[in-house]
Amino acid sequence: MMENSTPSYSPTARTQTRIRSMRGVYDKAQVHAILDEGFLCHIGFVIDGQPFVIPTAYARSGEQIYIHGAPASRVMGVANRDLDMCLTVTLIDALVVARSAFHTSINYRSVVVLGKAREVTDLEKKREALRCFTNHVIAGRWEQAKQPTEQELKATSVLALQLDEVSAKVRTGPPIDDEEDYALPIWGGLVPVIQTFGEPMPDDRALPGTTAPHLRGT
Repeated sequence: MMENSTPSYSPTARTQTRIRSMRGVYDKAQVHAILDEGFLCHIGFVIDGQPFVIPTAYARSGEQIYIHGAPASRVMGVANRDLDMCLTVTLIDALVVARSAFHTSINYRSVVVLGKAREVTDLEKKREALRCFTNHVIAGRWEQAKQPTEQELKATSVLALQLDEVSAKVRTGPPIDDEEDYALPIWGGLVPVIQTFGEPMPDDRALPGTTAPHLRGT
């Protein structure tokens, strides 16, 4: 799918950052970078008056996000019910350790997407969505792995959420204490939060001579 040539998302009444508006980001390149770095999203929706927030994996392809799962899951039912959905992705970069408890914070990058998801029913489009998902988790894995059968494709539901109403919010930098608090004998600064992959561990059925896939950031 081709990228929209517009460099930024247009804020709407629902996506305009209201609190600490200077942290609001609508630039598509930054939004895409956050989505592409993350692995897990949370999807919020309401069914019959009951709110649900479900964590799940996702992948971005152009201006849409793909989500997949079992057809009987609540998330997969939102398209048939024509429900509004809120999808969020958050990355934690550092603990912001201020001299005062009031100013202690977290450096983060987050994206919020609002809209209605549609179900992907065409088998070839579903196959492409699952390829995007697999390669988002581990680059190039789709080409290495056994491809899904037609029966497996039919047993998997895929939703596509268009990136129309989108906003990001980013906090960076050191703690911002009250001026008089800098004289206090209390440490202030950042504690980076770094996510890394460990050494791949083969299962008991791994064949001799097979190698583990290359992981992002390694």
